[in-house]
Amino acid sequence: MKTRKVIGLVAVVSIVLTAAIAFAQPMKGTGWRGSEGWGMGTPYQRMYNPAAVETLSGEVMGVDKITPMKGMYYGIHIRLKTDKETISVHLGPGWFVERMDTKIEKGDKVVVTGSRVTFAGKPAIIAAEVKKDDAVLKLRDENGFPVWAGWRR
Repeated sequence: MKTRKVIGLVAVVSIVLTAAIAFAQPMKGTGWRGSEGWGMGTPYQRMYNPAAVETLSGEVMGVDKITPMKGMYYGIHIRLKTDKETISVHLGPGWFVERMDTKIEKGDKVVVTGSRVTFAGKPAIIAAEVKKDDAVLKLRDENGFPVWAGWRR
């Protein structure tokens, strides 16, 4: 009788451990990717300068996928045509931006707030916020901390 209880206990523990290991692994096809170079402290994130924040409005001329720096997962950026220039606006990692309810598309009129940087020798904006009609795509806080990075210390 004691042997049956031990075997039963071992079986239950094995099932629980197997389930825990299976659920701890990223599920194939879910798109989970970690930060993939988009986390705080990376060279790309350090480019954001809260002292260089400005607001631009204009028309979206295109939406593209780019890989800002080697080793990073692709990001989403828009080409924004303002009264003065057409500028690249970096929104954030594809795995984050593509899951947002607010979709930015070619032809949209938007208002972008973000940090002006020089990227690949050209002016660009790393966006903190994009307003489209009544919708707001919030990407960073006032200090440039990305919302996709989650809770911070």
